[in-house]
Amino acid sequence: MTFKVQIRMPPQSAFDNFERQSRARLEAAALNATQIAAARAKATIRREMASAGLGRMGNAVGSGSDLEKRGQVRSSGVGFSASGWVHLRTKSERTVGAIESYTAGATITPRKGRWLWIATDDIPSKAGRKRITPESYNRLGLDKKIGPLVMVRSVNGWPLLVVKNASVSGSGKARSAKSRKIGGGLRKGQVAKDFIVAFVGIPRTSRQARVDVPAIMREVQAMLPALVAEQLRRSKVQLLRGERFAGV
Repeated sequence: MTFKVQIRMPPQSAFDNFERQSRARLEAAALNATQIAAARAKATIRREMASAGLGRMGNAVGSGSDLEKRGQVRSSGVGFSASGWVHLRTKSERTVGAIESYTAGATITPRKGRWLWIATDDIPSKAGRKRITPESYNRLGLDKKIGPLVMVRSVNGWPLLVVKNASVSGSGKARSAKSRKIGGGLRKGQVAKDFIVAFVGIPRTSRQARVDVPAIMREVQAMLPALVAEQLRRSKVQLLRGERFAGV
């Protein structure tokens, strides 16, 4: 018995179609993976900032990706790239500066004058949403409610701003300083103080980083190969079901 076997190469169009489909799957997987990675990085940074006692400052951190912005990869010759990123959504110099100092560390020096003035626990710490300063102390009328500020020198030569003949809570409650009544009398629950220190002047201060953003980004980058592989597995299942996958 004789058999005749013929082997025919598939047409070139079959190879071209396979190449297009494979590239489309890989591009879609890369787009999805980088979007997921960017979202994870943002969530981790926000969570770490909240855990570090920075309140809602982390809400200024946002994320983006080529999938969201362009809907496609960036082609370069025969290759391509797909990116995800983390950014600050605010243009406030104050917020940007605060986030930079809490994530990279900073040395803070006075913008005006020679001294940084740090409020003590006897007076309010905030003027609205901002840290209280000697200027805002007077603007808020605290020079009438507590007393005028007088500069003296501490033992180390740095200045103090004090209020003479004031009073504080007898129970030790913080930020309770008040002026005495006309004639020197005390208000209910207050005890007399010859003086209280309202502000301490220092030439500079250092702020240590509380959130290690580069470490978070390195950790997320290390996840990318596994994320791409997972997206490729999902795309294979969805294609077998006849479903669409991202850009495929």
